[in-house]
This record gives sequence, structure tokens and C-alpha cells, in this order.
Amino acid sequence: MRINSLRLQLLAWVVLPLVGLATINLWTSHRNALATADLVTDRMLMGSARAIAERVAVTDGMLDATIPPAAIEMFDTGDHDSVYYHVKTAGGRLLTGYPDLPEAPKSPDTEATYRDHRLRLLTFSHTVVGAGDDSPITVTVGVTLAGHDAMVQRLWFGAFAQQLALVAIAGLFVLLGLHRGLAPLIRLRDAVRSPSRSELDPVEVPGAQSEIRPLIDALNAYMERVRAQMAAQRRFIANAAHQLRTPLALLSTQASYALRESASDARQEALMALQASSGRLARLAEQLLTLSRAEPGSRRPRADHIDLTEAARHVLETQAPTAIGRNIDLGLEETGPVPVIGDGTMLREMIVNLVDNALRYSRADGSVTVKLATIDGEAVLTVADDGPGIPLDERDHVFERFYRIAGSTEEGSGLGLAIVREVVDNAGGRVTLGDGAAGGLVVEVRLPLASS
Repeated sequence: MRINSLRLQLLAWVVLPLVGLATINLWTSHRNALATADLVTDRMLMGSARAIAERVAVTDGMLDATIPPAAIEMFDTGDHDSVYYHVKTAGGRLLTGYPDLPEAPKSPDTEATYRDHRLRLLTFSHTVVGAGDDSPITVTVGVTLAGHDAMVQRLWFGAFAQQLALVAIAGLFVLLGLHRGLAPLIRLRDAVRSPSRSELDPVEVPGAQSEIRPLIDALNAYMERVRAQMAAQRRFIANAAHQLRTPLALLSTQASYALRESASDARQEALMALQASSGRLARLAEQLLTLSRAEPGSRRPRADHIDLTEAARHVLETQAPTAIGRNIDLGLEETGPVPVIGDGTMLREMIVNLVDNALRYSRADGSVTVKLATIDGEAVLTVADDGPGIPLDERDHVFERFYRIAGSTEEGSGLGLAIVREVVDNAGGRVTLGDGAAGGLVVEVRLPLASS
């Protein structure tokens, strides 16, 4: 079952290994308790056998085996164990004890079954002075395992209680540590969800650990991107409202005039003017949308592989009717593919605005030339026209939005070069303005060349 709580997951990662280690330790403790009980029982058996053997003596030429009470009473631990013994001569003659009691086996296992009881046995050999061929004697002592097993249980249960207490204490301290360690996350949640936060200001969490700081930084960076997108939307709405007000008013006026005019020639002229105004309005709306998409943070960055030569060829095909209408020689000079990486839609819009500006300001019967080349590891796009050009003191301003050169007679929105600057900056390139050899304006765009 999947645990969705971070606190429970961390607790499980700490406590479960501790439980595993405690289990291994309990198994080891049981083996140690068993070894301790075996050692204590064997020492008691040895002590009992020695006590019995030392009381065996030759009396009136006969071996006499007297069992001292201490040899039996040392097993009285309150567990009601039974003690069995026998003493035999070297020839196997029974001197005293239980005749059918087996001797301790030679194998490491010193346990046997006697009268349906499990016994732990020990056989001790002892030399008796003056016993002749009856020496050495053997003393075998066996005891039931009630006391032995009780000792194992006491030792093992003691270790079990200690391990259980250690795991419980460790779990408690882990919970306390998690409560304190996760406190910055709780404060971060409360700061983000606070009703008093009306703006996307950066979140500060005092005392946040170094592991949580990247999360806070990432959240603040995300909110910064959201703020940038919201600002771009506000700018777009403001620009659109400002720039569309006048064209819309003009359209309304022209439509009203056309409706009032009864003469067919005057009405036709008004309708043609209305059509031209609507075209300019559509172009303005298109440029506003392009500018909005070109602003940083307004859309997800893209990394398309674009051939600027192919893009320029397509743009020139779409602009050819405009060039033919003004008898402008629109040409393309290229030597092959010029690959770049960026937002393909915006790069094509950049070329559209450069060519549109060049056609708009170039004189009739003039020429507009688009050149593409790769120079010093960069993609270089130049658009040259033979129009009036741009004065030096105006060149820094023409990239501003809605800026128009004083005295300009050409209709336009002042957004073309602003769009170009935004697209080029987002693509990591640069744009410059220069003078043509025979007059006019030369716009040069340099972009990083895509690696092959």
C-alpha cells in the first residue's frame, strides 16, 4: 500500500530498518542466552559430579559412594528440576544411583531423553586411591531442563524488552524530529495559502533548511514567471486598447459615410477606403498578437530546428504580390541552408516584419534584397532596401513600441522593429541597423548557428 504522507514515509524509512536490526539482534540474543544457560548448567553439573566423586572412598577394602546433599541441592532453583545420577567403577559395576541412566554422549550435543524427560548430562571420570582395578570411577549427573529453559527465557525476554524500548524511543524521537524538521514546509504552505497574500511576491520562510531552500527558490522563480506573464498580458491589453481605438473609430466613420452616400461612385470609394482600413486593422491586430507572443514569459520556450533560408523563401513568396503591386524588385541571395534553433513561428514572423518594413518604406520601382549566410559560426540575415533610411539619432528609438519617426508619411503601427528586437533577443542573437551602399536601410540579424 502506498503511503502518501511524507511524515509516515520518513518514519517508515527509519523505524522499519530499526525493526529489522532489532529482529536480527533478538535472534542473536536468543543464541547468546541459550549459550549462557548451557554454560551455567554445565558448570553446575560439573560441580555436582566433582562433589560426588570426591566423596567416593575405599572403606574396609570396599568402594563406598556417598552422595552429599549439596551435590543435589545446587540444582534447586525453584523450577522443580529432577536430578538423576549414577556412579560406576571402571568395570561398569554400579556403586549407586540410577542404573539405566545413560552416560553423556561423546558428540557436542550433551542432551538425552530419560524417562520421557529431556536431560542435560555430564560424565566425569575420577581416580580413587586404593581402588585397584575399579579405578577410575565415572560419575554421570543429569538434570531436567526446566531451570535451563527458564534462564533462556529470562535472558531473552530482557533483551526483547530492551530492543522494543529502543525502537519505541527511536520512533518517538524521529516523530519529534520530523515535526521540527517539517515545520518550515508547514510555514511555506501557510505563507502561500495566506489570505493576506494578494500579490505574487516572493515567499520567505525563516529558518528553512538547505534541503528546502531550493524548493522555495523554485516556487519564487515560478511566481516570477507568472508575474512576467501577467504583466505581458496587461501590457498587451493596454496596447491593444490604445492602438485599436483610433482604427475602430475610423472604420465606424467610414461605414457611416458609406451608408449615407447615395451616389454609387462615392459609395464605392468609401467602401474601398473601408476595406483598406480593415486590412490595416487586421495587420495591427496580427502584430499586437505577435508582439504579445514574443515577450519573455508569454509562452513556453521552444527549440525548433529552423532553416532560415527556407523560411525566408516562404516569406518572400507571400510578400511577392505586394512587391509586384509597387513594382519593387524583391530578391533573395543565399548559398544554402542556414540552420538555427528557436521558436520557428516567431522567427518566421521576424522575417515577415523585416520584409514588410522594407517594402513599405522602399521607393516605388526600387529593390529589396534579403541575404542569408553563415559567418564565423553565426547565422546572418540581412534585409536591405533603397528607402529613406533611418537617421542615426533615431536608430535606438525605432525598436521601441509604437515609435514612429517624425515626419514619416508611411502608414504603420510602429511595432515591426519592436517585434524583431523581441524575437532576436529571445533567440540569443542581436540586431543592428546600417546604411546601404546606395542609400536606404540595411537591417542585420545575427543568431547562433545550430550545431550539426
